[in-house]
Amino acid sequence: MKQFTITENDANQRLDKFLKKLLPNASKTLIFKFNRKDKIKVKFEESQGKFKKRDNEYKIQQWDEIKIFLTDSEFTELQQVQKNTNLPEEWERIKFDKADIVFEDGDLFIINKSTGINVHPGDHKTKETNIIAQVQDYLGDKLNSLTFKPSLIHRIDRDTSGILMIAKKKDILSRLVNDFKSHEKVEKTYYAIVLWKLSRESWTITKKLLRIENAKNEAKVQVSESGQTAISHYKKIAEHKVKWPQWDIILSEVEVQIETGRMHQIRVHMAAIWNPIICDRSYWDKQMNAYFSRVYGLQRQALHAWKIEFFHYGRNKKMELTAKLKKDLVQFLEKLKK
Repeated sequence: MKQFTITENDANQRLDKFLKKLLPNASKTLIFKFNRKDKIKVKFEESQGKFKKRDNEYKIQQWDEIKIFLTDSEFTELQQVQKNTNLPEEWERIKFDKADIVFEDGDLFIINKSTGINVHPGDHKTKETNIIAQVQDYLGDKLNSLTFKPSLIHRIDRDTSGILMIAKKKDILSRLVNDFKSHEKVEKTYYAIVLWKLSRESWTITKKLLRIENAKNEAKVQVSESGQTAISHYKKIAEHKVKWPQWDIILSEVEVQIETGRMHQIRVHMAAIWNPIICDRSYWDKQMNAYFSRVYGLQRQALHAWKIEFFHYGRNKKMELTAKLKKDLVQFLEKLKK
């Protein structure tokens, strides 16, 4: 027999869903069978100190106690997560670099994501490692929860670096996900290097964006009047004259604030005004990509999630955080200045 006390991270979910997370190898039918045969008992506020049977739909509460009448071997077999043997051997050796931590407390884990890594295993159906797996492995058993694991509050593209927010608590996750969706309490600022001289020092781009669900190439987003509202505000930071084989060209450093969070929003918006982000494989010229990669060593789109302002519910205050530019962008800028 196993007995558990429900904490805030496990509360407010159906009993059967809690059991499915706790016992991932148990089918839903088997969980229903356990409950039907009185193998699951709950002590709750109105139970007068006694463990009683509850329906599968019962929403467990903090401080509830749950008894599961299984043998140790049965419990271990149903709880053990099967290892994915299809992953390459080097996958498990790629660990999270604690130097990338921007901020951490009991509620949040905020990092400066490196380029070339997916934030979540479902992004590209890949066997590569991913940020959320690395973070969960790094935090290990430090978190007091039976079923909740550190979870992404938002996402950024694989080849974009910068600030990425991860929640350690379920209620914090829910509140901040809602803030990101409503765009009311979150302000995101990106850094980018774009091609050509900007026609204006600052401007607001309001072109609607349409996501192409079945696109066969990487250009999955287009400017279209039938698309969704998208708003980006850019401001020039600096300009650089660069030697191109035929002539000199201008590159511009910009900061971009986005009011909406559409897929590839900044990349498509900047390309739409003829200032594409350099080395963007989807929305920039392949020949110029190859030149900047070969001569300047930049292997990815020059886009970085730079700053974020948000309301921290655990601390009951507004916070602003900055993620410094990654080494490849710093080195690229040094070469430009030379």
